[in-house]
Amino acid sequence: MARKLKRIAILTGGGDCPGINAVIRAVAKKAIVEHDATVIGIEDGYEGLVKGRHRRLHYDDVSGILTLGGTILGTSNTANPYRYPVRTRRGLQFRDMSAVALDNARQLDMDCLVCIGGDGTLDTASRLSREGVAIVGIPKTIDNDLRGTDVTFGFDSAVHIATEGIDRLHSTAQSHHRVMVVEVMGRNAGWIALHSGVAGGGDIILIPEIPYDADVVADKVKERNRRGKRFSIVVVAEGAKPRGGDVVIQRIVKKSTDPVRLGGIGFVLAAQIEKITSIETRAVVMGHLQRGGSPTPYDRILATRLGTTAVDMVRDRQLGQMVGVKGDSLVGVPLEEVARGPRTVPPDHPLIRAARAIGTCFGD
Repeated sequence: MARKLKRIAILTGGGDCPGINAVIRAVAKKAIVEHDATVIGIEDGYEGLVKGRHRRLHYDDVSGILTLGGTILGTSNTANPYRYPVRTRRGLQFRDMSAVALDNARQLDMDCLVCIGGDGTLDTASRLSREGVAIVGIPKTIDNDLRGTDVTFGFDSAVHIATEGIDRLHSTAQSHHRVMVVEVMGRNAGWIALHSGVAGGGDIILIPEIPYDADVVADKVKERNRRGKRFSIVVVAEGAKPRGGDVVIQRIVKKSTDPVRLGGIGFVLAAQIEKITSIETRAVVMGHLQRGGSPTPYDRILATRLGTTAVDMVRDRQLGQMVGVKGDSLVGVPLEEVARGPRTVPPDHPLIRAARAIGTCFGD
């Protein structure tokens, strides 16, 4: 007889992305329909675990949210229980609140805590797992930079949004004979820039994994002009950096575990291109548009598969693992492996080779 679950908790941490609600829906509905289990939603990521904020999710609470962006549970990318930001008279200080989080987790009397998140969320999940919390992780990030999985949900939606933006810029760039620099997200991984750049017909794609030379970029623009192509599209990842240089930092969020917020490379690069080529150059930052809105059909399907598989892993006591995508299969991946660091784009990736073969410049 199959083991029945009694109580599952769900937590969504880190940055929001399309498809989170689809995962919540899948986990909750399967737990309720197949196990008649109680489902608890932890509010605002690990902040809710530290402060004991949670609520029961009924079947109707998770109906009608498949296409809804964001997360109905709320999230936080600063509330790490092991380095929890606290305002004091001396200013911002960090305290280890993991003992409180662990105690609150035990009081929930749950079969498992399903953690939906990226590298930061799942790194914390790995630590909590080692301290005795039953956890199954689900890979969520638009950046697609998690180890142990071929793809994360949210990535396809972000690429779709970025590609649509690039498509729309082609006509205005061509009409005004301009260079358009499109800055996309991705942190220190170039997956969004690479995929949206290829899909959107970017003439130049700059990613963190391949440091660029501004003169090489400018030469490509001038070469296109000589051939009668009086406009160029440059797709640049927010974490791209010049050869021998460093990333452009938009701001520092002191209370965050990862305080550096990248951004602004598009404007820096646009100014360089215009100075070298004397061709009018404009920059557009896609920014949080890539995080918002309804998930693509692919992400809705992937989110549903990940969520339902997570419940099966809880049932089978495959704990301390993340549901990873390997080809067409879903597999359990130890959280320790996921926490080893970001998965970046190999410089010899097949998509890079294909793009180079059709004349795309990577600035090197």
